[in-house]
Amino acid sequence: MISEALKRIKPSATILMSQKARELKEKGHEVISLSAGEPDFAPPEHILKAAIEAIKKGANKYTAVDGIVPLKQAILEKFSRDNHIHYDLSEVMVSTGGKQVLYNAFVATLNPEDEVIIPAPYWVSYPQMVNLVGGRSVFINTTAESGFKITPKELEKAITQKTKWLILNSPSNPTGAVYSKEELQAISKVLLKYTHVHIMTDDIYEHIVFDDSPFATIAGIEPSLKDRVLTVNGVSKAYAMTGWRVGYCGGNSELIKAMTKVQSQSTSNVTAVSQYATIAALQGDQEFLIDNVALFRKRRDLVVSMLNNIPGLHCGVPSGAFYIYADCQGVIGKKTPKGSVITSDEDFVMGLLESEAVGLVFGAAFGLSPYFRLSYAESEENLMLACQKIQTFCNSLS
Repeated sequence: MISEALKRIKPSATILMSQKARELKEKGHEVISLSAGEPDFAPPEHILKAAIEAIKKGANKYTAVDGIVPLKQAILEKFSRDNHIHYDLSEVMVSTGGKQVLYNAFVATLNPEDEVIIPAPYWVSYPQMVNLVGGRSVFINTTAESGFKITPKELEKAITQKTKWLILNSPSNPTGAVYSKEELQAISKVLLKYTHVHIMTDDIYEHIVFDDSPFATIAGIEPSLKDRVLTVNGVSKAYAMTGWRVGYCGGNSELIKAMTKVQSQSTSNVTAVSQYATIAALQGDQEFLIDNVALFRKRRDLVVSMLNNIPGLHCGVPSGAFYIYADCQGVIGKKTPKGSVITSDEDFVMGLLESEAVGLVFGAAFGLSPYFRLSYAESEENLMLACQKIQTFCNSLS
């Protein structure tokens, strides 16, 4: 009954852990779930007002599959203003979240055994989407010592005649790693030599960067690669619009046309009201983003400090996004009070959820163990309590 294609993929671990946390809550447990990448605050008021106004004006019909023209124009302005990339209307489209942008691209371009280079750790859905359409994921394993970033030498070694895409996610989910302009320039030099390789840049955390150096994306710093780059973005993270489901992208018109064709036979257009709200997000006052980054930085510093004081755990200081990717090697092999041996990061995360009702995501889901991912897109109070509970659990191990 089940297709062979579906058998090639696994359920999303982040969604799975969030679901387990919800199930515990429904049973009456006071759960602190730090497994989902979702800001705990609402979008700015001008975005909400734009949505309400759109409803009042009758934004309740189908739209063009690839997005309404006013939104596409706002996206062109955003790419030009923030990233120095100049597209035209035929080179941008709107999808139901950034995830659909990526999926559309893979369906539109991948043939069986085409290779996609994915730095690890990676967002859980990248390899699963590649698997679903019959492609092959080629992983470049990074380390904490390298800042969880690939080098030009590692990239060149991974490229073959079958390579179709390289995925770059900066700031990164799950590590918070951020590629500098200089690092992207060095990677670009490799890519310029291999004209059959296309680049998918997932910039969804663009506005959540803590370093002094500005955010950089590869099509903006190396214009000669522009026709081979799909620049992916959205409003879910920085604008706290996760449930509005709006992602967008810029790329060469042939690719955008093919992706629109895929979307026309799947979801079709993004919800009309969400599209009008996104116009307000992209064109409205951006000052609140500065306040949000300051808030996330404070939360990051709190969690890093508390986790690094827990025996058996260690984490660096991420440069962007809102995740901590913490090393839990020091607890592997220990026993819980119930006598269970922690043999993996999954055991650690599941034991913590069962014992202390704190939800995290195990590192194996992101391609690097033994680690876990913690989202600090939560209130300071809950983050402090969660870290205290993590310490209680670790102290209970023997």
